[in-house]
Amino acid sequence: MSAKKIPLRQCIGCGEMKNKREMIRVLRTTEGDIVIDATGRKNGRGAYICPSLDCYKKAAKSKGLERSLKMAIPAEVYETLEKEMEQLGGA
Repeated sequence: MSAKKIPLRQCIGCGEMKNKREMIRVLRTTEGDIVIDATGRKNGRGAYICPSLDCYKKAAKSKGLERSLKMAIPAEVYETLEKEMEQLGGA
């Protein structure tokens, strides 16, 4: 038996490649809403970020989220994402 391949994704904050399951998926739905996808299976364009507040702040500063999701993101969305990241245990 061969070893199962582990899917890797790049963090939009720090740029490191990590296991997909260790990261948080930020999703742009087909309606244009931006949500955190806890299951990792919802339809839409996704961007991955480490579960740390530092990576989130780097992504917000460098507009990595806007580049990954290919749309302008209002400040209110960043604020709600930051609150959700804090609830998820971002250090």
